[in-house]
Amino acid sequence: MFELLFTSFPVVLRYFQLKRRGEEMTLWNMRAALLAWLSLAFALFLTIFYFHPKSYTGIVPFRTISVVAQASGPVTEIDILSGQSVAEGDLLFRVEDSSQQAAVAQAQAQLNQIDADENMARDQLIVAEAAVEQAVAERDKLIVDLENAQTLLDRNVGRADDVRALDAQVTSAMAGVTAAKAQVDLARVDLEEAIPAARLTAQATLQSAQAELDKTEVRAFANGTVTQLAMSLGSPASTLVLSPAMLIIPDRDEKHPVIVMAGFSQVARATLYEGMPAEVACESNAKMSFRNTVLPAHVRAIQPAIAAGQVVPGGMMLEPNNLQQRGSLVAYLDLVYPEHKDILLNGSGCMVQTYTDRLPGFFGHVISATGVIKAAGLRMKVWGALVSGVGLAGGGSH
Repeated sequence: MFELLFTSFPVVLRYFQLKRRGEEMTLWNMRAALLAWLSLAFALFLTIFYFHPKSYTGIVPFRTISVVAQASGPVTEIDILSGQSVAEGDLLFRVEDSSQQAAVAQAQAQLNQIDADENMARDQLIVAEAAVEQAVAERDKLIVDLENAQTLLDRNVGRADDVRALDAQVTSAMAGVTAAKAQVDLARVDLEEAIPAARLTAQATLQSAQAELDKTEVRAFANGTVTQLAMSLGSPASTLVLSPAMLIIPDRDEKHPVIVMAGFSQVARATLYEGMPAEVACESNAKMSFRNTVLPAHVRAIQPAIAAGQVVPGGMMLEPNNLQQRGSLVAYLDLVYPEHKDILLNGSGCMVQTYTDRLPGFFGHVISATGVIKAAGLRMKVWGALVSGVGLAGGGSH
């Protein structure tokens, strides 16, 4: 519309020329003006559509989190509702956990038994150390008795049988001391090595049992909003990612800012560039007042490959004739003003209009100025969508 209006001046000039001469306006005497008009219109159309690409396929992409249970069994408790906001760590639902509770109790009993064994080992160590002291005292007493008996024998007062008997008792007492010390070492090994090792094993068993018990409680891993809650008390908990119990739409954060993704025709590769100014008009932001309807943006990045050309291993060779639908050149856009990011609705469909502004020279400035026509056309399309009530529908990328 604008293009035809701006290039119609040859026809207008020819009309006034014929009127001044008093000649009748016919197709024949208007042929040159019409040809000039069509040539200028075609050149302007080509310039505008080539240097200022537009896309009707813009969207506001967002992530979802599929919530599944890690333990199978019937659902015994549901703590949220569809549409409810949850915070990281909030309980979503519980699965029947009697077997896991029994495993935890058994592991805790084993750990308590080891604590009792440790107390018993300490007592045994004390008894063994006392036995060593008693054996040493008995040995020392027998050694003194042996020395006295030997002294009496040397003086021809004592008897040799007494000396031999005491010598045997001293030898037995020394063996008793050795045995008592061995009992002390054995008690210390139990207390310092065997029992700690058994405790570590029991603690690992308890931690494993507790981990299995924790799996029966499904909690939120991010702040967000619950949607598509498809479960009820007593229903089996789904453990399949392809069949989740619910979805969580996570809240936006600094690591996942709002962006707009749009697919352009592949011929736009020659004109699209990073940092290119653009405007975004999303259906969910269209309103009669036009406030916050057309949002300024710029191209942040351009996908380095066309997704439709991706080749994956398969049982059949790739047949290019089957790829009749051409893929899009995907561009990612950031909004210029951060406050606009809060008013975009996740998943909204958008129309994206880009503007070339880096062409050098006079004609480069002229081509950049023609972007005003595309900007006006964008606003007219938004107005037409509001009046017709059909939304920002389009026929692809241009």
